[in-house]
Amino acid sequence: MSEEPELPLSGLIVIDLCQFLSGPYASLRLQDLGARVIKIERPDGGDLSRRLYLTDTEIGGDSTNFHAINRSKESLALDLKNPSDLAALRKLLTKADVVLQNFRPGVIERLGLDYKAVSALNPRIVYASITGYGLEGPWVERPGQDLLAQARAGLMWLNGDDGQGPVPFGLAVADMLAGAAACQGILASLVRRGISGHGAHVETSLLEALVDFQFEALTAYLNDGQRLPRRSEFRSAHAYLSAPYGVYQTADGWLAIAMTPIGKLADLFGLSELGAYSDKPKSWFSERDTIKRIIAAHVSGKSTAHWLAILEPADIWCAKVLTWDELVASEGFKALDMLQTVTRDDDVTIRTTRAPLRINGVRPSTNRAAPLIGEHSDSIRKEFGL
Repeated sequence: MSEEPELPLSGLIVIDLCQFLSGPYASLRLQDLGARVIKIERPDGGDLSRRLYLTDTEIGGDSTNFHAINRSKESLALDLKNPSDLAALRKLLTKADVVLQNFRPGVIERLGLDYKAVSALNPRIVYASITGYGLEGPWVERPGQDLLAQARAGLMWLNGDDGQGPVPFGLAVADMLAGAAACQGILASLVRRGISGHGAHVETSLLEALVDFQFEALTAYLNDGQRLPRRSEFRSAHAYLSAPYGVYQTADGWLAIAMTPIGKLADLFGLSELGAYSDKPKSWFSERDTIKRIIAAHVSGKSTAHWLAILEPADIWCAKVLTWDELVASEGFKALDMLQTVTRDDDVTIRTTRAPLRINGVRPSTNRAAPLIGEHSDSIRKEFGL
């Protein structure tokens, strides 16, 4: 069996000072690309996400959430209030390529580990900071938590049906998007460092990531007299898109239908009620709730497979709405080879996802689970003379 090709970031050392999700998500992506990630944790409890439970399942003493976002990282336990441990960290930073931190504004300065201080130790370092709301304005000291960031970003008013009230995403989208933005900035800065020899300070926040996430809708709003979008009252899926865009219940499941001319649907469904709207595209928005209710009543009587057999050959953009069970069992998912099993010496075994990209045709994979608190402290101290 041939050896796996060297990954793009192999040989780079990343120091992750972060907790919870945003920073660790960024370092996870760097780790997937080959970087060595050394996670700095408090000796007494470690990263708080070790106890951030999504379910009541605990593996090896930690939450599945911690395992998912910290796989294949190393853990160095340091007490940053201890002068000798702080000195050890500073020495380690002189040998690092990247450092990430997501402390509340002001904390990293009090520790003497802000960008100015660290770049004085290591001018080539790429330093990434993630905050809740940036460094200026009235929200700076507010908790940088995902749900609260969603609330302040206006994002919730794009979800759900009109009249339903604000609907948050069921995932930590602010954390993940901020982590992805930080990773993008880090990678760009590493490229620039290869040209100039100098590091950089990458800064982003949960709020900035969520504003960027909404760039299409916000651009429409800003250039349309700042009119707020109106969500559909029935089966809303996008505040700005007309019927039939939405998800419809069938006799045995759910069917998603995207952008499709109403006239074409009327012909395929044999629905004379839709005929009045066939050649009136403006009505597809102004009357979208009426149109969607007509479609919903029609498709509810037959199975999802029945409708797919009619719609897909006609090149209608549609899909069965899958559960996770159906996703994992599907051939489309299996073909991507997105799952892996990682293990640890204390017999911890975790089934989790793999990197969402391929390098030269190969998807990166690892076999090491998330670390115990300070699991690698002795070996790291010996290697770097800390």
